[in-house]
Amino acid sequence: MKKIIAAGLVGLAMGVSGTAMAEPIKIGMITTLSGGGAGLGVDVRDAFELAIEKSGNSEIEVITEDDARKPELAVQIADKMIQSDEVDLMTGIIWSNLAMAVVPSATAQDVIYLSPNAGPSALAGANCNENYFNVAYQNDNFHEAMGNFANKDYKKVFILAPNYPAGKDSLTGFKRFYKGELAGEVYTKLGQTDYAAEIAQIRASGADAVFFFLPGGMGIAFTKQYAQSGVDLPLMGPAFSFSQDVLPAMGDAALGIKNSASWSHDLDNEANKAFVEAFKAEYGRLPSVYAAQAWDTANLILAAAEKASVKDKEAFRAALKQADFASVRGKFSFNTNNHPIQDLYVREVVKEGDVLTNKIVEKTFTDHEDAYAAECKM
Repeated sequence: MKKIIAAGLVGLAMGVSGTAMAEPIKIGMITTLSGGGAGLGVDVRDAFELAIEKSGNSEIEVITEDDARKPELAVQIADKMIQSDEVDLMTGIIWSNLAMAVVPSATAQDVIYLSPNAGPSALAGANCNENYFNVAYQNDNFHEAMGNFANKDYKKVFILAPNYPAGKDSLTGFKRFYKGELAGEVYTKLGQTDYAAEIAQIRASGADAVFFFLPGGMGIAFTKQYAQSGVDLPLMGPAFSFSQDVLPAMGDAALGIKNSASWSHDLDNEANKAFVEAFKAEYGRLPSVYAAQAWDTANLILAAAEKASVKDKEAFRAALKQADFASVRGKFSFNTNNHPIQDLYVREVVKEGDVLTNKIVEKTFTDHEDAYAAECKM
């Protein structure tokens, strides 16, 4: 467990005024800091803590614990944070199967949960909740963007993803907008590291391109093995498969691959420029999309706290819903189901000097909404 109390530093102009709040706020962060996918959780933790520090607000306490990507452990931690630590808000979960284990219980106990990443479809539609805000996306969204983009050049795409909620949402989202033929559809084991069988299937499929969603170490393993296989079909995927935290391990095998996101470090707005500069200065690396989402989550909380007391749940929810903060994504608002309405981009993996990163190629959706909002009865 790690506990920090934000220091009273001079605030930067990053979406909050830096005015100290009249009351303390205790935030419970459950995220993945060990094992496979730890880099994702590290970026969420680092960006969130940095945003709190830069705000100049000395009244926010963040209690951070490692879920080790284990749902049963995440549930235990959440119960302790709610019942013993008496947190006011919760955040941090990366993986959708962990979110499905934790979020319904937390919101039922009248704790507001703000997701900096996982966005399972089950929580966006009929099971939406006034205490659940997703500040990142609904799981299908980035994949929908690539499905839309794939229509330009490809007639027969092979698709694959891990067999867990986000993987299923991924391929559902891609198929929602892709109008061509599927050369194959495969669900892999979560945490899988050997993709020889899947690559053999791709080779024999007659596909003209491959779409895959494999976050963290799974994507690293697949991309490197694919490059070594000699199969020369174009790869594409969501930002999670080519996030800043995994590109160094992928190396040049990732160059030229297109991927979709709501954010990129080269987005041209002042909030984003300030974020990228602050993150690089503090940690000596470029931020990832996970870091950007966590930064926005922290700044949303800070902005809401200046308008309402966290103890007044109705007022605080209303302040969150306004989303009155300067997002690193530029335009940002919440739909009726407390999920984002936002622009989505296609990026390409490039080299800037010796650093692998992503560069925006085009915008593929403007003010994109998720497919489940109409089912939410809030």
